[in-house]
Amino acid sequence: MGEVDPAFIQAEEHRPSLIITETQGIPVIDLAPLTHPQNKSSPALVQLVSQVGEACTDWGFFQVVNHGVLNRLLNVSKKFFALPLDEKRKVARDQANHFGYHDAEHTKNLRDWKEVFDFTMINPTPTNTVVNAHLGSDAFGEMKNNCPQHPPEMM
Repeated sequence: MGEVDPAFIQAEEHRPSLIITETQGIPVIDLAPLTHPQNKSSPALVQLVSQVGEACTDWGFFQVVNHGVLNRLLNVSKKFFALPLDEKRKVARDQANHFGYHDAEHTKNLRDWKEVFDFTMINPTPTNTVVNAHLGSDAFGEMKNNCPQHPPEMM
């Protein structure tokens, strides 16, 4: 393992204090009620909302199961993010198109330890005048996926 990129290192005065806490494990949230809801006010959905709220309040994060994301999508995503940085940046998102690879998001002026690949299931995606306004256009437009060459099954 190499050196940690200095962009990820917080100034010492901004680092959290180390607190050791004994726990039973992180919350696991079952999203099955979202994929098969009987109705919007079902007890299962009400319980799900409560569980998410408690996990966010108590932990700040949680693990989800039964999310419906296909294993094929998970596997091809792993292949893409394992590529060298220069290969991933060939399909970087930009001001004109918000779909593609990005690795420079910041929280509290510190670069996040994450990479993202944004895409749309409707390709191209129509945009409205609000989205186009910052681009200097008042017309409807469209944004298209940035399709990487590797892995070939990505798009």
